[in-house]
Parts: sequence; C-alpha cells; structure tokens
Amino acid sequence: MRDVLGDIAGWYESGETFGLATVVHTFRSAPRPPGAAMAVSPGGEVAGSVSGGCVEGAVYDLAQTVMETGRPVLQRYGVSDDDAFSVGLTCGGILDVLVEPVGPDTFPEFPEVAASIERHEPVAVATVVAGPGRIGARRVVWPDRASGSLAPGAPHADRLDAAVDDDARGMLAQGLTGQRHYGAEGERRLDDLTVFVHSFAPPPRLLVFGAIDFAGAVARIGKFLGYHVTVCDARPVFATRKRFPDADEVVVKWPHKFLQENADAIDERTAICVLTHDPKFDVPLLEVALRTGAGYVGAMGSRRTHEDRLDRLREAGMTEAELARLRSPIGLDLGARTPEETAVSIAAELVQLRWGGSGRPLSETTGRIHAGAP
Repeated sequence: MRDVLGDIAGWYESGETFGLATVVHTFRSAPRPPGAAMAVSPGGEVAGSVSGGCVEGAVYDLAQTVMETGRPVLQRYGVSDDDAFSVGLTCGGILDVLVEPVGPDTFPEFPEVAASIERHEPVAVATVVAGPGRIGARRVVWPDRASGSLAPGAPHADRLDAAVDDDARGMLAQGLTGQRHYGAEGERRLDDLTVFVHSFAPPPRLLVFGAIDFAGAVARIGKFLGYHVTVCDARPVFATRKRFPDADEVVVKWPHKFLQENADAIDERTAICVLTHDPKFDVPLLEVALRTGAGYVGAMGSRRTHEDRLDRLREAGMTEAELARLRSPIGLDLGARTPEETAVSIAAELVQLRWGGSGRPLSETTGRIHAGAP
C-alpha cells in the first residue's frame, strides 16, 4: 500500500470507495512480494501493480466487482498452467490476492495509518483473509495501541486480537510482512484462521561515511532502493546539502562519534558504507561499526588499503570474528570504474545479502529465480 498511498489518500478524502488489491501470499517465482498493491478508483483509474503486468487485467475486473458488491474476495492466480496462461501469469508463479472495497465506512483507521506511514512511524495492518468469520475484518496495530477487531462481535474476539497484536508487533520490529495462522480464540497451534499482517516499518538506514563523489552516487542509489540515507563527514566544506541532495540527512561530525551517538538506532537492516579510505577516519569508525548490530558493514579501498586497515584494527584490539564481518573491498566484482558504477556494485551486494542471491548471472544458474521462495 505504501507505493499507492499518494493516489488512494486522495480518493479516500473525496469520500469514494475504491478497490484495493493486495498480494497476501506467493508460491514459486511470483513476480511481486506479499504486500504489493494495486488500487482501482470508481472512475477506473489504476495505481500500483500486483504482478508487474501479468494478472493486472483480471485483478482490475475483480476490483470493479468488489466495488459493486461491497464484499472482499480472496483470489488465487496461477493455480495451474492453464489458469496461469489465461490471465497472463507466464512466470509460472502463484499469487493469492485479497481484493477489498476501501472507503471511510470500511476502513475508518486509514487516515491514521497513512499519517504513520508518511511520518515513518511503525504500524501494521492485520486482515482476515481465510477461515471462519468475516473475510476482510481488520485490526490496526501500533507499538503502543491498536484499533479495530478481527472478529467483531465474537465472544472471544479479545483473545484473537491480543494474539495478533503480539505477533504483529514482533513482525514490525523485524520489518516482516506475511501470513499468520490461529484458532478462533487466537490459539497459535491451530490453523482455522489466516491473517495477513502488512508491516509498515520505518525504512532501513544507509549510513554513508565520507563526503566524496562516490558517496553522492551511493546516496542516490540507496534512496532509489528505499533506504533512509545519511551522509556523514567531519569536514564541513565537503559535507553539504548542495553536494548530496538525495540524502535524507547530511551530518558534519567525526564519523565514529556520530555512530556512537546513534548506536541504539542501528539494527540488522542497517547498512554502513565507509568510503573515506583514510586511516584516521576508518579505524575508529570501523571499531564502532563492527561492534554494532548492523547487517552490513563495507569499506572502500584497494586490497593493499584493506590489508593495512586490518592490521591497524588488530592493533586496536579487534578480534578475527569481528573483522570477518567487514565487506572490503566493498561491493560485488562488476568491473566498476566510475562512482556511479561503483554505487551499482555496492547496491548489488546489499540486494544479494538481503535476499540470499548467489551474485552469479541468472543465465548460469538453475532452479528458482527468487531465493528462498516456497
């Protein structure tokens, strides 16, 4: 929903009920992940995509029907090769798509959800997609409160809501979106009820240290990938907003001090790119970075620079286990030369680590394209 928020917020404010299609589950090489959304206005305008073009026509027709009936529908596309071909899902994947009518009457919490997403505040939307009860029943969960019910009027609704609240908050903390299964009273050991939890966690952070031309390219591609980008350098003449217009923040401070002050905000989704290749910046910075919970720590430099940097870090007391976390020289081997090409190689490594790819050309691999797909 994040991708179509700008469009549907306007439709909602006008009082219209529109159709919202959301991918809630995928099998094999599905083209879009759970959470991908497509919206259809009463006038027939379309925003977003659930399959990159494969089944949009069929989803569009179903959204029109849902707006007319007012009843949400869970539809599977690509159940068989024939079905996949009939709707254009030629990739061979399978999508479960929830199509629901959304408007002020059906989703009164939407303005609060939209505001949280805009402010990068964590919020999760839990929706019943299968099982007893009302398909489309919804509960919105924030870290400190919740609204709505997944079983309105049921005698044990509070138990189900409480169980989903706990799971949704755990998923928010990890930035996870997906399905969870429960009994009618919230029992996690049962499989009566399927709930789709769509997490809108704050964007992952990309911390770029070293206000050089390479940093500008890394900031641009990091923003393109959805990161909240910070560029930091101790030299005010280089660390300026004019030089890094794509960054969310430009900080003038010694890099290791900035990282120490912000260590509590660093988690496994955080990527740290050290581009200074200057020992007086690199060594104290990497001492801090490699002891944080960051999921990625990479440093730019030649192989000679890398070996010298490791020796200095060992002298500073760092262990081999800590040093093993360092990705240096930074990026994948693409033969990159320019700042822009180098930024692509760094971005490629970030994507590879996020999804578990091999980094090899797909033409040389076999099996499923999307690693870890069920």
